[in-house]
Amino acid sequence: MRMLFSIDKNDYDPDAPQFVRPSARGILRKGDKLAMIHSLSYDYYKFPGGGIEAGEDNLTALCREVAEEAGLRVIPASIRPYGQVHRIQRGQHGDTFVQDNYYYLCDAEDTPRPQQLDDYEAEEQFTLEWVAPAHAIAVNRRDRTGDPRFDPVYRVMLEREAQVLEMLLAEGLI
Repeated sequence: MRMLFSIDKNDYDPDAPQFVRPSARGILRKGDKLAMIHSLSYDYYKFPGGGIEAGEDNLTALCREVAEEAGLRVIPASIRPYGQVHRIQRGQHGDTFVQDNYYYLCDAEDTPRPQQLDDYEAEEQFTLEWVAPAHAIAVNRRDRTGDPRFDPVYRVMLEREAQVLEMLLAEGLI
């Protein structure tokens, strides 16, 4: 899979233990809009997807995570690799957070099903929305200075998603 870009905050202790959490994320299009997860509590957008569990391959994780977060069933035959984003920064617990995010273009069945959210996802009120990419970029890049809910880990995630959206637009994929 091609490397889209890397984010290295260089804000971590190289001797600190690493917390490694790879993820798989779906890029699902309907016309000129994308399926995005909107955190109603924090007001940001992210691609549906999440952590790859031990013993799980990327595509199984992609299908599971998109179903859980968005209620969408990915059509396996439609999955196409898009690219990878490597991210490394100081973690929230004194560790070094390392994440490889694998993005896949894919289609889903038309009828959404109920979400199966983790506790933090329910607290953030994760909601599936079909969104114009420019809107998601603008929301994610809003100035959040002084908002304690947006620690450096969140801010990097928001920027990562905005950059992937910009690449999709620049490549004419949306």
